[in-house]
Amino acid sequence: MSSTDLHMVVPAGGSGTRLWPLSRAANPKFLHALTGTDRSLLQATFDRLAPMCTPERLLVVTGTAHATSVIRQLPELPERNILVEPFARDSCAAIALAAAVIEERSPGAVMASFAADHLITNTAAFTDTVRHAVEGAAAGKLMTIGITPTRPETGYGYLRLGEPAEAGTVRTVLEFKEKPSAEVAESYVASGRYLWNASMFLWRTDVFLAELAARRPDVHDPIRTIARAWDGDEQETVLAEAWPTVPKVAVEYAVMEPAAAEGKVATVPGAFGWNDIGDFETLGDLLGKDIEGGGRVVDVTGLAESPPVVVVDGDGVIAVPCSSRVIATLGVADLIVVDTADAVLVCRRDRAQDIKKLTELLREKGYVAHM
Repeated sequence: MSSTDLHMVVPAGGSGTRLWPLSRAANPKFLHALTGTDRSLLQATFDRLAPMCTPERLLVVTGTAHATSVIRQLPELPERNILVEPFARDSCAAIALAAAVIEERSPGAVMASFAADHLITNTAAFTDTVRHAVEGAAAGKLMTIGITPTRPETGYGYLRLGEPAEAGTVRTVLEFKEKPSAEVAESYVASGRYLWNASMFLWRTDVFLAELAARRPDVHDPIRTIARAWDGDEQETVLAEAWPTVPKVAVEYAVMEPAAAEGKVATVPGAFGWNDIGDFETLGDLLGKDIEGGGRVVDVTGLAESPPVVVVDGDGVIAVPCSSRVIATLGVADLIVVDTADAVLVCRRDRAQDIKKLTELLREKGYVAHM
């Protein structure tokens, strides 16, 4: 795998609503240092991918609200490689835009797409898995990297394989499965034929764009028009005219699921300490530090001295201090407490996945400034 042959794409969007009020529409989780270091998730993703390709071949797709922050956090990246969407049109548009721009610059190149907000602890194992997947992509397959399940997780989608998963081995993906019930998830894991779908994709740009053209010309045609003008004087004009016509659809629905049904999708299983940090429960497990009294503190400020947290007679309290205030609890159990400058969240730990409902209600009530 040569750094001159491989292009990396980092979709950096979304608002991380299950991590509100830490993560906001204007300051989503990929811009936060949720890595156990002072590097943000976006910067950690760059650090992980940079050894596999040159900065000239690494692209970030992001929205107008985040472009300045991306530029500030990734000064090594050429500004022409930050592809700014006027507004979000879901994952297919973002990934297709990157594929089409790469195809214009380097026809038939292999591209690999990895989200900006995932945490990976074993970089060496990740790199090795990517190397195997690139080989499959170069051969013309639409590749994914499936995550070897560590538990019967109901919060993830799954990839159904034709054969039991084997490390470093390309396997055909028969079907993309939606988030299952607990009982079904247990059967998936026990069978050895299912992997978590982490939306890690690799393919030749010409192969992917041909599949997109055949299945969703309503996405393909305006995206190709935009890409042909991207590095020229007409970029802004063409983007403003064509982007609003692109339908909102996930890349799984638009291309990967129907292509899998035709035997065109394959995967390489990965076991490299992957996590998407989707809620505060997970954040507490991964980055929390135990304190006296029955609590865990998650330090996301990156400061030498964080605000004090005091837990008395507690059990399973997760505290996330993000302001200058003290957090203190007395005699409570299994709570999440997140304190920011303009909003405070108190939530039972078993409702961590439902925080998204709060953000929807806030929007309905007009509290947009706090989101």
